[in-house]
Amino acid sequence: MKPYKACLFDLDGTLADTLHSIAHFGNGTLGAFGLPAIQPIAYKQLVGNGADVLMDRMLSAVGAALTEEEKKRFRAEYDRRYEADPMALVCAYPGLPYVLADLHEQGLLLGVLSNKPDNMTRAISRALYGDILSQVRGQRAGCPKKPDPAVPLEMAAAWGISPGEILYVGDSGVDMETGRNAGMDACGVLWGFREEKELREHGAVYLAGDPGELKQTALGKGVRI
Repeated sequence: MKPYKACLFDLDGTLADTLHSIAHFGNGTLGAFGLPAIQPIAYKQLVGNGADVLMDRMLSAVGAALTEEEKKRFRAEYDRRYEADPMALVCAYPGLPYVLADLHEQGLLLGVLSNKPDNMTRAISRALYGDILSQVRGQRAGCPKKPDPAVPLEMAAAWGISPGEILYVGDSGVDMETGRNAGMDACGVLWGFREEKELREHGAVYLAGDPGELKQTALGKGVRI
């Protein structure tokens, strides 16, 4: 196998350990509305489909029924808190900064595609990985979310390479579907928010148990499942 020419990464649960950060801001928002907190571990199943879906899942988890106007205020409160300190309780998964730096030095193009709002995606990605990321895209108004292939295909075109030359890396079924829908091989990472079973069921081509395995896969030395 030949090495891939680019890697396109999910952010939450893949490049960035944001679970406790999301729980911190989510529970702070719930508290501001007089609602009970959710256990941080439960947020693993709440995230992945964008902030609006996260809000709905949080409210459902605590049994709250808000009007549409209240939901708008709830989302605005969450955004206000998150935007004030996007790096709170956030860190890169151990070893990944070194692996991405090495892949970059070996000539691979690196990018991030997340369903997190675009401004937060950019802030966290740049803080953790800096300029080695040549493209960073989060959720923008008017753009379809993952697993729709439109945005990853736009990013492939901007790089000037075919989808089949890109490895899509993520930690959820949504990510595996995104890779498949865009014609990119999908690599599921096992250190993130979802289980191996979900990754396999949604089309993972590779699995990586640690950053070293991810590096080998990106360099064309991975074992297909």
